[in-house]
Amino acid sequence: MTLHLPDAHGALRAYEPRTEPLALAPGAPLTSRTVFSAAHVVADPYADTTPDSPAAVDWDATLAFRRHLWAHGLGVAEAMDTAQRGMGLDWAGAAELIRRSAAEAKAAGGRIACGVGTDQLTGGPVTLVEVRAAYEEQLAVVEESGAQAILMASRALAATAKGPEDYLEIYGHLLRQSAEPVILHWLGPMFDPALEGYWGSPDLDAATDTFLDVIAAHPDKVDGIKVSLLDARREIDLRRRLPKGVRCYTGDDFHYPELIAGDEQGFSHALLGIFDPLGPLAAEAVRVLDTGDTDGFRALLDPTVELSRHLFQAPTRFYKTGVVFLAWLAGHQSHFTMAGGLQSARSLPHLARAYELADRLGLFPDPKLAEDRMRTLLHLHGVTP
Repeated sequence: MTLHLPDAHGALRAYEPRTEPLALAPGAPLTSRTVFSAAHVVADPYADTTPDSPAAVDWDATLAFRRHLWAHGLGVAEAMDTAQRGMGLDWAGAAELIRRSAAEAKAAGGRIACGVGTDQLTGGPVTLVEVRAAYEEQLAVVEESGAQAILMASRALAATAKGPEDYLEIYGHLLRQSAEPVILHWLGPMFDPALEGYWGSPDLDAATDTFLDVIAAHPDKVDGIKVSLLDARREIDLRRRLPKGVRCYTGDDFHYPELIAGDEQGFSHALLGIFDPLGPLAAEAVRVLDTGDTDGFRALLDPTVELSRHLFQAPTRFYKTGVVFLAWLAGHQSHFTMAGGLQSARSLPHLARAYELADRLGLFPDPKLAEDRMRTLLHLHGVTP
């Protein structure tokens, strides 16, 4: 049952698929870390859409995937970058996703936090007043749904702000009026080039100081920060400077095992896109960590980093394609179709390597189904044994 997988040089290599998955059943709640998986959306494959059309979502499959994550003890970070926010999913679609997922979380007893941004501002240059109003509108939707709010980085604010003082004013206003403590999200330009210079400076040290000033002014309104800069040293330094009681949720898809494991001065919780495909394995690793077994935790999670680095390789913003691809192979959805046609954003060699790495880890509940689907994709692209 050998598969012939194409590499980046156009050659085919033989690969023997795994025959048995890892045995990863739902277990006890996680206790030592708070862990969110940023979850993808499942597109409706039968919708008559174009890349410029509003996303058509398969709600049944989308919500079923969230139940899968909750069943393994993970929280769901909803309507975030992984859900193609601003890359296929507009604000109207995100608002519907937030409402539906929050209701599902309540029914399932699952933890949920939802992204609050300004992506309804699509008509060109805007004012800071309009940015603030857009944030307020989205914050109201999330709070009315009963979910925790994640204040996401705003393309509109990045384009409009003149300096750090504008960030201090906008975020200070939002934190003062938020009903409950929020998570602040710093998304780096490797995920979204429009966010270059966020917090008022392209100098990351200066930006970090502004970020910390926002938190220091309102520590009672900040549950934690989510850092997605793919710089482990910077995250650790930032983590050590946080006010007492403010958590750091790592968003570093390159260094998450070491950041979650932590050191003698602290550790990071997690809010990660890679925990979408790794959900059951990630949950099992954290349960091992809950017992105090850091080595066992690292033994489970360290081997997944190669897959994560592959999925998140530059252009990093297209990692969603690999995430959805693996969800299809794993049987969480019946097709490999994405909002905005984003299934075309990665090459066949890239997808083939993702399959191989995930299969070696035992991530597919039904390895034969994954093999058959991979074989179908290869045939579709003209690859024959």
